[in-house]
Amino acid sequence: MKYIIALSGLGLAMIIVSALVAIYYAVIIAYCLYFLVASMQSEVPWKYCDNNWNTCDCRDGNQNDSLIDPWNGTRPECLNMTYTHTKSASDEYFNHKVLEKTSGMDDMQGVKWTLTLCNLFVWLLTFIVLSRGIKSLGKVVYFSATFPYILLTALLIRGLLLEGHMEGITFYLTPDWSKLTEASVWSDAAVQIFYSLGTCQGGLIAMASYNQFKNNTLRDSLLIPVINCLTSFYAGFVIFSVLGFMAHKKNTSVDQVVDEGPGLAFVVYPEALAQMPISPLWAVLFFIMMMTLGFSSLFSITETVITGLVDQMGDFVQESSRRLYIFRFCICALFFLLGLPMTTKGGMYMLNLLDKSVGGFLCWQRKPKEHNVINDDESSGSFDANSSDKVVIVLKALQWKPYTLDDYVYPDWATALSWLIVAFPIVFIPAWILYYCACRDKRNLCHPKANWGPAFEENRTGLYSKDLTSFYQSPVASTVLEKDGYQFIRKDTNEVNKTHIYQPYSEPPVMATFESRTDSSYDNKSYIHDVVESTKL
Repeated sequence: MKYIIALSGLGLAMIIVSALVAIYYAVIIAYCLYFLVASMQSEVPWKYCDNNWNTCDCRDGNQNDSLIDPWNGTRPECLNMTYTHTKSASDEYFNHKVLEKTSGMDDMQGVKWTLTLCNLFVWLLTFIVLSRGIKSLGKVVYFSATFPYILLTALLIRGLLLEGHMEGITFYLTPDWSKLTEASVWSDAAVQIFYSLGTCQGGLIAMASYNQFKNNTLRDSLLIPVINCLTSFYAGFVIFSVLGFMAHKKNTSVDQVVDEGPGLAFVVYPEALAQMPISPLWAVLFFIMMMTLGFSSLFSITETVITGLVDQMGDFVQESSRRLYIFRFCICALFFLLGLPMTTKGGMYMLNLLDKSVGGFLCWQRKPKEHNVINDDESSGSFDANSSDKVVIVLKALQWKPYTLDDYVYPDWATALSWLIVAFPIVFIPAWILYYCACRDKRNLCHPKANWGPAFEENRTGLYSKDLTSFYQSPVASTVLEKDGYQFIRKDTNEVNKTHIYQPYSEPPVMATFESRTDSSYDNKSYIHDVVESTKL
């Protein structure tokens, strides 16, 4: 972070978090790709319970549990079983066919090659789109950001034509005020905003850096959250109109069919799609929409990581387009390899653990730090925002429960692993400060780097002028010096013990005599030690 050297660790933490999100986000898109391909047949494969992956607990609506043999002689092995609970055909398809899910994190087993190939395709497409950086990404985003609205509208129209859709919409629009006492509700709502807006991950800063220098950032910062929240609200009608249909078909309430996490996208909604006429068509449209939305986010998240690393590595990577091209390929290849544990038969447990770790405390821990860097800490707005963050963090910690996935409770060692995941990016924030104080000159710690500012010379005016940034070219200059109420910066860092005219931060100019020192550890360059005297011109 060139703005404040001390917080370079915060920038590194944001890059690490974006990398972690990209790794497991790609696996979720791989699930969507698997479902998309499987939907391209006359009947969706999760509609019935007569497949080799189904168990005796499966129910697709064709079984009559009031009979001695609900299966009408087709499943004799199920006659002597005692049923504690039943599962839908879509539930068993996702867990037994797509994932082949094991009993827990202690039993990861081997790689599921179909999912691995889907994940490989995801990263190959990501590399192709990002191969030319923002030039190629910008063109693709025009499609990936707008096409989902067409699919959302088509699915909404279909949902509104289903019986029981009003039950779902009524449930969606009716608040449960008692939930406001749960810290997890506030945290989950904030995490949703973190993900949908890309805050606290560096994505907004990275993408904004490609704007024109005089771009109306204030306008964009107001439009993007409004459009984002309205889109989420609009998508809610698409989901809950179909959930209302499901509740109507099962003769139950909507809250009994609602699920969270992957269960909603890969179990509940596909089950509803299977009940519709021409179900393969609607399944294909739904998973194309999911993939388009997923790729749009994955492209931006991965580009955020690449942009942050390229900025830090500088000329080494940007020396040639070929070297930059190879660097982008290596990042995508590395992320694919790191995602392999999540494409094993027990990979869902790792994916869920990573999602809860990165999307929980980690976002909340970084958000106040980033907020303080960008805003004035003395303002009441910053105080209120950071105070509310701390309250939610404390309440979430007090109400914390062991992580679960369906009926599976994560073991203690997996919980410890999740806290290590949380600590991993955060530890870079103090570690960088300690490193800089020990190995570099700590007097520069709270100042921008010498090359901080607009990339093009024509934009280095006013606050970003060379006069204002040249002071920091001295490797050990610690602060803007003050004398007689004036603040000075030095124009010439090579001459020692001479009187010069220095440009203050406010008019009029002042002539000042500076006492300088020379330090051999810094290539005999002089740096300002003190202001001896100053005279107003």
